[in-house]
Amino acid sequence: MAFPTQFSFTLPRGYVDETGRIHRDGSMRLATALDEVDVLQDPRVAQNTGYLPILLLSRVVGQLGELPVVTPEIIGGLFVIDLVYLEDLYQRINRPETVTMAVVCPQCSEQLHVQVAPLGG
Repeated sequence: MAFPTQFSFTLPRGYVDETGRIHRDGSMRLATALDEVDVLQDPRVAQNTGYLPILLLSRVVGQLGELPVVTPEIIGGLFVIDLVYLEDLYQRINRPETVTMAVVCPQCSEQLHVQVAPLGG
């Protein structure tokens, strides 16, 4: 069964490049475990945790307007409303859905399937 791994978006304001051109439409992919682990090892995050979302988003935003590449400098140059928009999108597409787990009842040893909601969900 296939599921989406790329998600299109339109920023509320858009990134304004050095020529004054506005880039609003883009796409974000699902994050991988390495995306999250690698940014935690970046020295900029160790010095200032505020860099975490900037670095993470620069890894998962694959396309923004006609820009050839999305860098941490581009994500850092977004208007706050656009950064918040992307952070929210990241959380929505990467938040775990309800998971069904097989468990064994400790009293009767019957195998059951229970739904586990995500933490904070």
